Amino acid sequence: MAGPATVIDVGLHLSQIDEADELLTSDPLALLIGMVLDQQFPLERAFAAPYELTRRLGRPLDVGELAAFDPDALGSVFATPPALHRFPGSMAKRVQAVCQVIVDQYGGDPASIWATAADGKELFRRVGALPGFGAQKAKIFVALLGKQLDVTPPGWREVSTPYGDDGSFRSVADITGPDTLLKVRDFKKQMKAAAKAGAA
Repeated sequence: MAGPATVIDVGLHLSQIDEADELLTSDPLALLIGMVLDQQFPLERAFAAPYELTRRLGRPLDVGELAAFDPDALGSVFATPPALHRFPGSMAKRVQAVCQVIVDQYGGDPASIWATAADGKELFRRVGALPGFGAQKAKIFVALLGKQLDVTPPGWREVSTPYGDDGSFRSVADITGPDTLLKVRDFKKQMKAAAKAGAA
């Protein structure tokens, strides 16, 4: 008789796929790529994409390799059905640009973006300077690091307001499973409805 199934306890639950979430938890580059792709695209698919990218490449993600990748070839990898994003070509370029910044400014170590930040303000500035990260996305990413990965330099919560607020369900920073995913989705629907009503 088979014993109880082993439950893999992963830290992050953004894609709702165990293998993809394990990669997001263990590989800072995968997490950054997922965050880049989380735009005009279902968030679970955006955060599952780094794992799918490793499958397509046949090896782990390497920041130097991605930075130096032939842009057209990388665009083709992204565009292969099912595409890794709604806009595979432009998002492949954006991912490549982020990798280039990591190579040029952080010695090829994605985690040093947050591991060496002196405080929340510096962390927010560093994240916000990455290609594809505006102020809102930078706040959400800082909130995600603080709430779920114990990256809590002084002032991180202040710079990530309102996404860093305790008990909020505003963004990926608050998704810890299927229930919280639904709460975040409901919040976004309410915000869209309110914005629509305001514009009417």
